[in-house]
Amino acid sequence: MKKIHKKFKIKKSVRNRFQVTKTGKVLKMPSFNRHLKRKKSKRQLRRLKNKKIVSGKWAVKVKKLLGKKN
Repeated sequence: MKKIHKKFKIKKSVRNRFQVTKTGKVLKMPSFNRHLKRKKSKRQLRRLKNKKIVSGKWAVKVKKLLGKKN
């Protein structure tokens, strides 16, 4: 008799917020970027455009929720 494995579902909220590169790095868009931009300096706004690398235990958790292997 075959053993049935439950299919793992990807968390869609995590899929929309994070991205995993081919090398396995986890990227996310930084916070404080949605509104109230008039108060922020041009330098800060420029830096908020770039994706940030998530590291440590958070990266492991995100990969697990996305169904990726470590």
